[in-house]
Amino acid sequence: MGNIHWLGAGLSSVPGIRRLIENGRPVTLWNRTVEKAEAATAGLSGNFSVKAFSLDALSADVTAGDVVISMLPATMHLQVAELCLQKDAHFVSSSYISPEMAALDAKAKASELCFVNEVGLDPGLDHLMAHLLMADYRASDVFDPTNSHDFRSYCGGFPAKANDFRYKFSWSPLGVLKALKSPAKAILGGEEVTTQKPWDAISDFTVGLPSGAETFQSYPNRDSLPFMDHYGFESDWSVNTFVRGTLRLNGWSDAWSGIFKFVEEEADGPDGEAKLAALSDQLWTDHAYDDGEPDRVVLVVDLKASKDGTVVWHKDYVLDAKGGADFSAMARLVSIPVSLAVEAVLDGELPKGVQAAPSSPTIIHRWFEALQAQGDEFHLTEHVA
Repeated sequence: MGNIHWLGAGLSSVPGIRRLIENGRPVTLWNRTVEKAEAATAGLSGNFSVKAFSLDALSADVTAGDVVISMLPATMHLQVAELCLQKDAHFVSSSYISPEMAALDAKAKASELCFVNEVGLDPGLDHLMAHLLMADYRASDVFDPTNSHDFRSYCGGFPAKANDFRYKFSWSPLGVLKALKSPAKAILGGEEVTTQKPWDAISDFTVGLPSGAETFQSYPNRDSLPFMDHYGFESDWSVNTFVRGTLRLNGWSDAWSGIFKFVEEEADGPDGEAKLAALSDQLWTDHAYDDGEPDRVVLVVDLKASKDGTVVWHKDYVLDAKGGADFSAMARLVSIPVSLAVEAVLDGELPKGVQAAPSSPTIIHRWFEALQAQGDEFHLTEHVA
């Protein structure tokens, strides 16, 4: 059995690390601060060790057949993946597949290695839900590429008890602020649409939760279009809506209007980065989670098909999760899927090469069962009788 090298002992890693150790997997936990890694594994017994992270130290320790999980900043994933190629080791991360990572596909396949990415919450669980819905729809009697299709995938994290700011931060707000400056692409109303600013594309979206319907605010995130092929939308399909985006509590746009104005007017130019950093520090002071305060994650993936204006197929998957006494919902839903991907690699269940979350319904349902054992329920609703 290959050894597991988990890089990074931050808050979004701990539940997955502990699950692998508790399942008897051999784990080496690497972190720049050893004390933080020791805290992450406190109280556990098993085949694990803690080491101070550096690329040189990692390189000296990794052997063929091992699995290396990078929960480091995304800028380091490529270095780690290239090290894995040199050492004939597998690679796992929760981050989006960058063009540079995708370019390693042929080398990974030639070495019979799995380079698995996008297996956290979003991206990750959203992919699993999308694959199941698509498989279900394709197997239905009403499947027809000429149907008009509407696909929406939204995910958001926020405090379990809503506050006036409609949000709280688990880590530095700088990443959230920078994301507000990023354009997004989606198909809306049958047309490819590029939005330069999220606040120009906010719309209400009502989700049928187990506790009842709740209206959120949503907006497109990143470039949704490449995921059409990933999910199996073919070029001859009629698509009215295809959007992957972010979910926020209702009232978020009003609460953040001053931040939107600041980002639009102050965040450019030579001192823009410094101004954003200063705003980030202030937001961290004012709106960080309190110790022990529970968070909430809502994820919904919705697929609808219509014929001549009549809905003929409509289902969605919904997850509404809250943090517990030990871990936040965000940490649990990022790191547990990562740990499941690691086990799938070690057990030889995944294809070789660079890839995102699996599309096999058998694997997906097994992952859902493992997450349900942690208390997270995936609700499938059919909206057409």
